[in-house]
Amino acid sequence: MAARLFISVALVAFLCWASLSGASDTSPEVAFVKKTISSHDIVIFSKSYCPYCKRAKAVFKELNQVPHVIELNERADGSDIQDALLEIVGRRTVPQVFINGKHIGGSDDTVEAYESGKLAKLLGIAADEKEEL
Repeated sequence: MAARLFISVALVAFLCWASLSGASDTSPEVAFVKKTISSHDIVIFSKSYCPYCKRAKAVFKELNQVPHVIELNERADGSDIQDALLEIVGRRTVPQVFINGKHIGGSDDTVEAYESGKLAKLLGIAADEKEEL
């Protein structure tokens, strides 16, 4: 019992140290995600076959904006990048959309921002009459 408690306490202490020290931030995938987000105005982490991803990409097509799209299913490290997204934004699902370095969310969040005019405002473009997606 005492050994089990010691192991549990040691594990919690290690996890706290790792999160405070930024140990997980050193993974190449986390660095890739952060660099990609900071290097492009619009970034979508996507899977080419995903209907929700297609919906999010359609929003930007409607706005005549060209996002930088990372198709995770077409990359050998796609699963690792999804793990990095989980670390960074708390979600592993796709799509994950970023505008000017700010995390917007997934498909529903993107469509909602589009329909409310928030997305156009974030992009600095005029909000025209929008079709419902």
